[in-house]
Amino acid sequence: MYCYNCGCLLSEHDYCTACGADVGLYKKIMYASNRFYDDGLDKAEVRDLSGAVISLRQSLKFNKNNIEARNLLGLVYFEMGETVAAMAEWVISKNLRPEKNVADDYIGILEENAGRMSVIYETIEGYNKAYEYCLQDAKDLAIIQLKSVLSKNTKFVKAHQLLALLYLDAEDYQKAERELDKTLAIDKNNTLSLKYLKIVEDATGIEEAAKQTKSWRKNNDSVRVMHDNEMIIQPANVKEPKSGGGFSTFINIGIGMLIGLAVMYFLVVPGRMTAVRNQANDNIAQIGEEIDSKNVEIQSLEADIRRLEDENATLRGELEGYVGDDGTLSTIDNLLDAAQNYITEGDVTATGEKLEAISQAVNIETSSEAFKSLYNSLLTIVAPQLADRYYNDGYAAFRNAEYNTAIELLEKAVYYNENNSDAIYNLANAYKAAGENDKAVDAYNRVIELFPDDSRAGRSKRYIEEISAGGNVAN
Repeated sequence: MYCYNCGCLLSEHDYCTACGADVGLYKKIMYASNRFYDDGLDKAEVRDLSGAVISLRQSLKFNKNNIEARNLLGLVYFEMGETVAAMAEWVISKNLRPEKNVADDYIGILEENAGRMSVIYETIEGYNKAYEYCLQDAKDLAIIQLKSVLSKNTKFVKAHQLLALLYLDAEDYQKAERELDKTLAIDKNNTLSLKYLKIVEDATGIEEAAKQTKSWRKNNDSVRVMHDNEMIIQPANVKEPKSGGGFSTFINIGIGMLIGLAVMYFLVVPGRMTAVRNQANDNIAQIGEEIDSKNVEIQSLEADIRRLEDENATLRGELEGYVGDDGTLSTIDNLLDAAQNYITEGDVTATGEKLEAISQAVNIETSSEAFKSLYNSLLTIVAPQLADRYYNDGYAAFRNAEYNTAIELLEKAVYYNENNSDAIYNLANAYKAAGENDKAVDAYNRVIELFPDDSRAGRSKRYIEEISAGGNVAN
């Protein structure tokens, strides 16, 4: 043992002979840690793994740097099927002592076998999923999941115990006992397994005890007779033989032979038949477990197929959204076509129509930055010319009393120039003349809001009053 202060080897004294530090309490703590380590080692050697875990944890409470105790704790966890907990202990041990540490070999063995690590993670995820099924009261799914886990990691004690608990809940005591026996073969003094096994014995032992008691009483009925000072006990319904000659002796021998044959037939033969029947039942149980394992694999594969089919349908939908008639690629082609049309032909009207179609097909604000930039650039170029052209044509239609045509053209003029007071005002007049009074009032209010100092604002107020009073003519 070395001094915690200077690192020198300690003597039998309660102080360090090198630096003088008081090491009395320190030595007691180290001795306690070593004693718990020895106790854990003894328990591990006789497969009392849960007891070994308790002792080794206590050892580490006294001395977290006890490398031997930590490495042994990892081995015990690994033997109980808790590989993640084992890895955690070995990683801590390696960090505490990077060189000449057997934990490095343990970790290396696991890391070199990628397939084994994958199976370990799958079993942990499977156990957690089975636990979630239990919380959701989906016990059948939990049993299937646990069987799948145990087919990959037969030493996973907690999985055996949870499966046994589910069997206990279903009152399938034979299967529960089989799972508990497997845990006790791994950890013979596991308290939880022994507790569950006691429940199984209590549930199944009452009926068996009643049968045995009845049989004992039947076989032990007797008659007690006092002869002189002694008590003679003889079986009931048995008479004392009478004195006779040799003929009776032969009869008794024959009867004895018949009894021997009867014993052979009724005791030995049924015992052999029971042994054969039990072997057959064990074979059937083994085949059933193999079938359950295959069914779990089939269900898992079917679930994977359904998931892949759903993913395929989703990807097909997304692909259709890109390449369909109204998809993203089609919209990009339309935008590029509009740009090409303006560059080569200079046709403002055709370019504007294409931009209008694009704005109706997609949400410009949620598009990519490149798409939005090109669209806004084209719109900025053609909007002033289109606004003027639509206004002139719309106003001419309004003057010719073609109110519906005027509304259609003036709406486009306002779309391309939202601040064109003439277009908004005459659109309001067209609405009023066409009898669309609600739209007319909205348009007049827009004139008043945007251009409060304009003379048209005053006329707009009067027209709103006329509409409210029942008027329908715009001057």
